[in-house]
Amino acid sequence: MNYPGVREAAAETDVVTEVDVVVIGAGQAGLAAAFHLRRAGYAPDRDFVVLDHSPRPGGAWQFRWPSLTYAKVHGMHALPGMELTGADPRRPSSEVIGAYFERYEQAFGLRVHRPVSVTAVRDGGGPPWTEPVGAMGAVGAMGALGALERRRLLVETSEGTYAARALINATGTWDRPFWPRFPGQGTFGGRQLHSSAYNGPESFRDTRVVVVGGGTSAVQQLMEIAPVAAATTWVTRRPPVFREGPFGAEQGRAAVALVEEQVRQGLPPRSVVSVTGLSMTEAVRQARESGVLERLPLFERLTPTGVRWHDGRTAEADVILYATGFRAALDHLAPLHLREPGGGIRMDGTHTLRDPRIHLVGYGPSASTIGANRAGRAAVGDLRRLLATPTRSRARPRPQPAHAAPHHNRPPQEPLPAHVQAN
Repeated sequence: MNYPGVREAAAETDVVTEVDVVVIGAGQAGLAAAFHLRRAGYAPDRDFVVLDHSPRPGGAWQFRWPSLTYAKVHGMHALPGMELTGADPRRPSSEVIGAYFERYEQAFGLRVHRPVSVTAVRDGGGPPWTEPVGAMGAVGAMGALGALERRRLLVETSEGTYAARALINATGTWDRPFWPRFPGQGTFGGRQLHSSAYNGPESFRDTRVVVVGGGTSAVQQLMEIAPVAAATTWVTRRPPVFREGPFGAEQGRAAVALVEEQVRQGLPPRSVVSVTGLSMTEAVRQARESGVLERLPLFERLTPTGVRWHDGRTAEADVILYATGFRAALDHLAPLHLREPGGGIRMDGTHTLRDPRIHLVGYGPSASTIGANRAGRAAVGDLRRLLATPTRSRARPRPQPAHAAPHHNRPPQEPLPAHVQAN
């Protein structure tokens, strides 16, 4: 849902909008953070704002291919305070989860602004934890921007600039698909696409397809394509590891610890599959037995008609499908110089070591649906201590009477739904 009144106030070029916290992204991590901000007493469009560049609710799920039904989704964890119940397993996951996220935003009054693109986040200079300037309200840039620059983060967006005391970044990875580079790539005469553009198996009918990548998307898409394609070839950089049996709490903690160690060293976080392995479902078992999931090592180069290995072997191809994953979408944070020489961002909990105002949720060890929930709660707890706003109540916000005067000309705070849980 859009909120044009707020957008119009912020969209003028000579206006800056003050707010305690900006949340960038309204996927699992962003909505979890917004829920905990709301529960801690921060009001949407007064104390914090949620910005999302996607056209509708659903985070990255809204872009998943139609044949990925909800029954095929592994490990979708409910958002805090509201379970996902009664979902038809035959429906596309994009529809099921998109509708769930939309209900969630409305139920908790999160007032997500969309579509809004964040172009840059800049340091306004000075100590970031000085006293609050005031509740969220538009101020003239020429008069007040000088004061804001001494203690605020300037979040530049397509609807204007927000001056924030802190930032929760929950932009995920969908906007940064990783394209590997191979010799001869420009000479290949067929079609090349990334798995993010995959729209189902039908466009691969009667074609020879090479699938590159060893993650879950590679396996799922290959298994869909194989029955309709003329031929399929699966190549991965490393031999895939298939995980037998359930993935319990102990295995989950071990996987998170491996990713956390990467982040502590200032290295880019590893992919989920690289630390958890591929789940051995019955469908995967059958695909392995039939030869669909017979893996070959990565080829050396592309040719005009296919691919070639270093030993001279070749495979003819009409399509190369790169299921090679994604990288964290953090380009808008570049002006803050958060990256380490190793290419990653060192973290202490959910905040970056270089700037305690910046929290990354859904990044590294929290890049899972349950991890994103926990990171959202942890980030809000940390920010409450950092901001140390004395007027915030630790209790859940009470409903305001309909006749209550709005705060700083904003609509009165909506009550939290009665079924809110203490997550």
